[in-house]
Amino acid sequence: MYYITSNDGTKIAVYDYNPQEKQTIFLIHGWPLSHLIFEYQINLLTDCGYRVIAVDLRGFGKSDTPVCGYSYDQMAADIFQVIRQLCIRQFILVGFSMGGAIALRYMERYNGFGVCRLILLSAAAPSFTHRPGFPYGKTAQEVNDLINLAKTDRPQLCQNFSQQLFACPHTDTAIAWFGSIALSASGIGTIKCGIALRDEDVQDTFRFVHVPTYIIHGDKDVIVSRELAEIQHKSICGSKLIILPDSGHGIIYDQLEKFNSIFMNSITEE
Repeated sequence: MYYITSNDGTKIAVYDYNPQEKQTIFLIHGWPLSHLIFEYQINLLTDCGYRVIAVDLRGFGKSDTPVCGYSYDQMAADIFQVIRQLCIRQFILVGFSMGGAIALRYMERYNGFGVCRLILLSAAAPSFTHRPGFPYGKTAQEVNDLINLAKTDRPQLCQNFSQQLFACPHTDTAIAWFGSIALSASGIGTIKCGIALRDEDVQDTFRFVHVPTYIIHGDKDVIVSRELAEIQHKSICGSKLIILPDSGHGIIYDQLEKFNSIFMNSITEE
């Protein structure tokens, strides 16, 4: 792990596996987690000979926790700074949940610089919340309740979140592990990114996606509904939508073997 300084001075924790390999996969986690959620994909990808770069978003994991800069624009800028400073010219961009929305903002703000393929996993896009003309996702009050819980009892928020991630049975220890990852986030990052989830809209980013795009979503996702994945599919020309019928929001772990097979196919498919 090392740090790369973003354009506003924030230090972003970067995890660079197999840096000698030519094909690169860039992973962006979601709220309120860290790069650790990709453990079982990083193992697989590195075994298959890929270079894997993962980051902790600002306010999460081992990255700095500034008091501001939690807009999707700034977090996309953080991603760009990592890409630019590592001189990565071609890579597959993978975004999970809020990370999917940030990946889409990156495609818009930087014209998809370096991205040869986009993979959206349970992506919270185009909007996590209802807004005029968009009756999907959570209500603003539901998200406000999450933000208020983060302000008053963040351990309970993390426990609730980890229990809602999955549709398949998992051990108590596995669920507790995801809760501990969420708890490792800063309070500031959890609250500020909750506000971003409530207020941000990336509808206008879809027209900037001109690379092969794979959308993988759980049919039983109670955090980011399937309707959002269908909107992404309709809005991104030529995209491919794969629905896992027995998975929830934690698609990267819920049906691990099946997901990893689909995930690797989305990386290698011609």
